[in-house]
Parts: sequence; structure tokens; C-alpha cells
Amino acid sequence: MRLKHKILIVFGFLFLGLGLLGIFLPVLPTTPFVLLASACFASNQKLSDWLSKSKLFGEYITNYKERNGLKKITVVKSLGFLWIMLLLSMYLIGEIWALIMLTIIGSAVTVHILVISRPKENSKNEEAVE
Repeated sequence: MRLKHKILIVFGFLFLGLGLLGIFLPVLPTTPFVLLASACFASNQKLSDWLSKSKLFGEYITNYKERNGLKKITVVKSLGFLWIMLLLSMYLIGEIWALIMLTIIGSAVTVHILVISRPKENSKNEEAVE
């Protein structure tokens, strides 16, 4: 295996770890890190297939590649968890700079989730957000 492929695999697992953290930390977006990991694993068919079939991350990749959109329940859960954690963080920090920064980050992530939640126009995914 060439050095380039080894480096890509290392970065793939690094991005996948950040994506996993993003599931629990609202300031880290999961989808971009999982997609970066997928791109890094593209040179290794075994890892690429493993990630695409993963119960935890497979849906992110499939929905993004096929532009199916996200299920309404996924959007509601994601946004609910995001804002609960952001508001809790704002309360615990109690500083105006944190309130401003977390509001900006939360708004950007909300827009991102709402944009990727929309299916492409000729998609037949009826459960996706319209």
C-alpha cells in the first residue's frame, strides 16, 4: 500500500472520529466529517464499503450521494438536540460572547441541516422534508 493511501486512511479515521463526536457535540457537524471520511476511504474499497454499510454512518452517505433528503424525524431530533445543547451551553457559560458565538454556530448548522434535508426535485423519497 502506498504512503498516500495510508495517509488517506489515517485521515479518514480521524474525520470519522470527529463525525462521531459531532453526533454528541452540537458545535461539530457530523455530515461533513463523515463525507470527508468517505472521500478518504474511496481509495480502499473495503473501507469504503464498510463505511457505506455502517448502521451509524451509512444513512449520511447514502442520503448525500443520492440526495434523498432527510426524514422529518431526523431533522426534528437533530435540531432539537442541537438547540437544547446550545442553550444549555449558553446558560452554563453565562458570557455574552458565548451567547453570540453559539447562536451564530447554531444558526449556521440549522441552515445546513434544513438545506441537506431537502430532496432533489425528482427524488421519490416521500418521508423527506419538503
